[in-house]
This record gives sequence, C-alpha cells and structure tokens, in this order.
Amino acid sequence: MAKKTEKYVYFFGGNKAEGKAEMKNLLGGKGANLAEMVNIGLPVPAGFTITTDVCTYYYANKKKYPKELKEQVLKALAKVEGIMGAKFGDAKNPLLVSVRSGARASMPGMMDTILNLGLNDKTVQGLIEKTNNPRFAYDSYRRFVQMYGDVVLGLQPKDKHDRDTFEIILDAKKHADGIEKDTDLTADHLKELVAEFKSAIKEHTGSDFPENPMEQLWGAVGAVFSSWMNERAIVYRKLNSIPAEWGTAVNVQSMVFGNMGEDSGTGVAFTRDPSNGENMFYGEYLFNAQGEDVVAGIRTPLPIAHLEMDDKNAYKQLMNIRSILEKHYKDMMDIEFTIQQGKLWMLQCRVGKRTGFAAVKIAVAMVREKLIGKEEALMRIHPDQLNQLLRPIFDLNEKSKAIANGQLLAKGLNAGPGAACGKVAFTASDAEEMAAKGDKVILVRIETSPEDIKGMNASEGILTAKGGMTSHAALVARQMGKVCVAGCGALEIDYKAGRMTVAGSSYVIKEGDYISIDGTTGEVIAGEITTKPSEV
Repeated sequence: MAKKTEKYVYFFGGNKAEGKAEMKNLLGGKGANLAEMVNIGLPVPAGFTITTDVCTYYYANKKKYPKELKEQVLKALAKVEGIMGAKFGDAKNPLLVSVRSGARASMPGMMDTILNLGLNDKTVQGLIEKTNNPRFAYDSYRRFVQMYGDVVLGLQPKDKHDRDTFEIILDAKKHADGIEKDTDLTADHLKELVAEFKSAIKEHTGSDFPENPMEQLWGAVGAVFSSWMNERAIVYRKLNSIPAEWGTAVNVQSMVFGNMGEDSGTGVAFTRDPSNGENMFYGEYLFNAQGEDVVAGIRTPLPIAHLEMDDKNAYKQLMNIRSILEKHYKDMMDIEFTIQQGKLWMLQCRVGKRTGFAAVKIAVAMVREKLIGKEEALMRIHPDQLNQLLRPIFDLNEKSKAIANGQLLAKGLNAGPGAACGKVAFTASDAEEMAAKGDKVILVRIETSPEDIKGMNASEGILTAKGGMTSHAALVARQMGKVCVAGCGALEIDYKAGRMTVAGSSYVIKEGDYISIDGTTGEVIAGEITTKPSEV
C-alpha cells in the first residue's frame, strides 16, 4: 500500500475551508480562525495555510522545505485563482496575495507580513487596466517594494538612531513637493518612489529587486518562517511563556484593497471595549488605506462609530458579524476588516487581548448573557490580570496642583490602565539600560514597532505621538498591563536631539527628564506626580 502523502497546505475560501478553529496547533491561530470564518459563512478572501509542521521541518533541515510542499502550494494557489477570478503573475489580470505569520498563540506584530505580493513592472500595468486607477496601483506597488525590502531583503534599520531607508526617501519626496499627507502623493510621485526604492535595494544589497512573482512568494514564505526566530519574537515568547518548538504557520491570502479610493478602507475592531470591558463595538478605521496604516500608527485613524456615517451598509454588516462571532466563539473578539469599493471582507479574528479590569467585566457580563457559565468565567481571569487591577493611580490633589501650575503638556488617547511617572527614554535600548540602573522609565516614541518590545517591557509606561487605540503600542500595552497614552498629536519628538517639544508650548522635555502619564484620562504632565495605590 502506497504511503500517504503528508498534508502541509490547507485551503480556505468560497463556502468551504479544509481547516477549522480546533486545528490551531497545526494551522496557527490566524489560519484556524480564517478557516472557521469561511465555514460559518463570513466573507473571507480565498487563500491557504502552510502548517506549523513545515516550520518545524524548516529548522530541523537547514532551512529547507519538505519535497511535497511546492506541488501542494501550486495546487492551492490554482484553487485560489479559480475562486478570486484572477491569475498569479498574469500581466493582464494579476492575483496579488498577502503573506503573514500565524502562531498558535497570538503574537501581535512580532513576526513579519508582506502585502501586495505579485506586483512587478508588468503586473502593475495589468492592475491599472483592470481598475482604471494608476494611483492605487502604484501606491500598492511602492508599499510592496518597501515591505519586501525591509522584511525579505533585510533593509530594516540596524541602529537605534537609524530611520527606515524607505521612510527617508518617502519623506524627502513629500518635502520636495510640499506634500503633507501620503494620500496626497500622485500616481507619478508613487511611480518615482518605486524606482527610487528599487535603487536603494540595489545599493544596499548589491542585487536587483526580484520581478518573478513565484520567486517573490518563496522569498516571503522563507522570511516569515525565519521571523519565528527573530529577536523580538524570541523576547515576546519568553515574556508570554510560548514554547519555541510550537513554530508558526504561514498564511497566503488573496489581497483585497482598502487603498482603492474614498469608497475603500480598512479597520481593526473589538467586539467589546478591551480597556474597560463595556459592551460596545470598539475600534478604528481609515479610508483609502491598507491594514498596516492602522496598526502601525502611521496615520491616526477614526473611531469605528463614525463608519455608520461614512458607509452605513458596511457598518451594519460589521455589527451583524460582531454578533455572529461573539455567539460562535463565546468571547470578546479582535477583528481586522477591509472594505474594497463598498464590499466588506474579513481578514482576521482572534480572541481579543484585554486589560485586567475589562477581563473581569466581560466575564461577568457574559455569564449574565448566558454565553458562558460561572466556572468558565473564573477560569478566564489570569492572575496577572488581577495584578493589573491593583495598578497605582495619581494622587488627585497632586495632579490638580500640577495642572494648575501649567504642567499639562498635552492629551492623547487613554490606551492602557493606571498612572505612571518616570524618566523619559526615546529608544527601547535606552529604556532597558535606564531601568537596569533602577530608574523608572517612560518610553516615548513617535510610534512603537515590534522591535521595541524589550523597552516596552522595561518601562513603567508608554507614550506615542501617533497611532490610535488599536495601534501596536496600545495593543501590547494592554496585554502587558502597562500604562499607555497613544496618538498624542501635539508632541514633536526629535530622536537625534534627544528631546520632545509640544505644539503651542515653550516646554522642552529632554531624555532623562521626568514626565507623568495618566492612562485613564490620556493626560501627559511635565514633572513627577505622586502615585497612590489603586482604589480597587
């Protein structure tokens, strides 16, 4: 009897998926939940998951793949092409894909993602003809070259004071043409950026950017498997007791586009408020954007409630999906969605990270709603979440005095519980060094990235100038139980000079100066304010 071929690739899309939620160990959390959403009838772009077994094989066999993998990937890709009505690498009707990680335990932002894969100088023309939208096509192309350059070809900043090569090129382009927002760049600007980004890749790596879509795909798959062992993923696993041998899956999924114009957008939402546990739909979105714009904090997004005014139909669908998911999973869920020219697509769902206070409130509410029993509610509260309830708060008299004294610098979004004061550090490595000497530290960043994980862990609190309530800083701070104020737009941070100023104020805060942040109100105050024990 012939030996049964090991199955390494699981398809999802249309009305049926080969996987399901219970297969998290094999398909990772993201792959298992994408399959589950397909199986319960939600709109999910077709794709396939390469299993965690391949990750294990990859590290056990000098970064090589099982011989059966290539054929299984090609078969699954052909199925995706059939459902989505486009062909990967086709010059006239190209299918583009995203390549993302997916471990069995959620690790927000710790591993790598590549969007818009499959674009090259030929397929971009096909995309222009198909959509009659050159700006959208070149915007997708420059994003792809930037992500691929950073993630697969290794152009990410190496030093704590370095900036991303592509961001420097992008800012120079905007400055030269007097442009403030990315969305004001024209198709010609974006086309020029693609060429400039490719030149930077050639200059830094000595090689040309790969034009062959299949080469791009395998490069991205390898980069995602390799990112399981990158420093930030290793640190995150240690902090959250996730075993290295679990490995990650890789999800290859058809692209849907939130950057096609003002009838398209992208968002992240929670079925309940992850900060305080209120039973309200909570999240953020941006029109004419792709997913990384929301979570990376590059643009500060709009609250989800505004979507009802911008796109009533999509909002109504989302509210229905919110109800379906909570009833199905019997938990508070974190979702990612894209609206492409008025059509809603679901890109992810997972059990949502929440503060200790929210965990208690949600568990009690779900017992009352008869979604879960009392025993299950108790099991959902982790000991470290109870610890968060005991976080210090500011002494109100001290805080009032400081504000009356003109020390209130700015107000941002109240993204993480409690109150904290400490010395300002502008980089994660400085935060670590200062904390190791016994200093209390507030990590201040324009926006945090997954590379900042060690500094975030070492700090009492986190303050960012950009990003919203679902940005990386807010998400990780909530999980860690850190005080966090995000999207504080009045702050102007100069990393090289090691200082922060505030629009409309003469205050200058230097590295090592004390500031106090209130994660409940979003206030940022100069100087050291006394904290007192929680009133819980």
